[in-house]
Amino acid sequence: MSAVAQTSTDAGLVYMSVKQVANYLNLNEKKIYALVSDNRIPATKITGKWMFPRELIDKWMLDSSHGGLLNDRLILSGSDDPLLYRIVLDYAAATGSYALISYSPTATQLGLNLLESRRVDVCGIHWGPDTESHIRHPALLKQHSEASNWVLIHAFRREQGLMLNKNADLHNHTIEEIFNKPLRWSLRQPGAGAQRFLMERLSLFNLNVDDLNSVNISLSEREAAASIVMDIADIAPGVRAAATEYGLDFISFGWESFDLVIPKQIWFRRLFQELIIRMKSLTSQKLAETLSGYDLSKTGELVWGDD
Repeated sequence: MSAVAQTSTDAGLVYMSVKQVANYLNLNEKKIYALVSDNRIPATKITGKWMFPRELIDKWMLDSSHGGLLNDRLILSGSDDPLLYRIVLDYAAATGSYALISYSPTATQLGLNLLESRRVDVCGIHWGPDTESHIRHPALLKQHSEASNWVLIHAFRREQGLMLNKNADLHNHTIEEIFNKPLRWSLRQPGAGAQRFLMERLSLFNLNVDDLNSVNISLSEREAAASIVMDIADIAPGVRAAATEYGLDFISFGWESFDLVIPKQIWFRRLFQELIIRMKSLTSQKLAETLSGYDLSKTGELVWGDD
């Protein structure tokens, strides 16, 4: 029995058993258990038995089908970035109502959790200096059960550091001196790559974030920059591009890799490939130069996952 030729008994079910979903998809029960074991099919365990939400099974089938309805959707999440945000906005405007293109920054770790639960299509990540990202990023992905179904595509390198009020006049101070000054800090949430970078720099001086005068937690690069402009804070971790956008001073920690994590079945979808083309375009190159602190020389290269 297939999803098209179903019995009237199965048609009204909200949840299906292993046997019922096997009939519904015209598969044997052993294959269903294998899909459950690999976290490849929507399922929940109730009183020791696997049950399958009918609505999610239908959506899963559409997403798995070549040319399915979800090919008209590209939802990005994960780390915040000013350049990517502008590229996506321009892409969405050019696409119009023919497809949904959106970007909802959530920070690296929450973005990966959303990708694992298949609520988004692409996750931006950054997790420390670019010289170590080829090790750190795959290691971070391998903490997730869906990692074997993902690939890692390089977006760009960008400059990470401290954004600060121009009136602070701290350019003649060392990083250690800045850390020990009684400044008002806008910190980032746990799981954010900027917070991770800051914590590592603090550790070089035997300090941690608890030693800083934190006045608020910002959930994005722009919120952190806005906190400084609004005189809520004096300083915050962030990228040079965000400092440029808000007219702030910037002290560099160094460069990091900003990479995109995507399921293999989405990698070659038209919408994602078009995003990469737009990122590599002359328009994006000029925008990156205007924002400053970017290197797009290897945009679109496969970093990890094509086994």
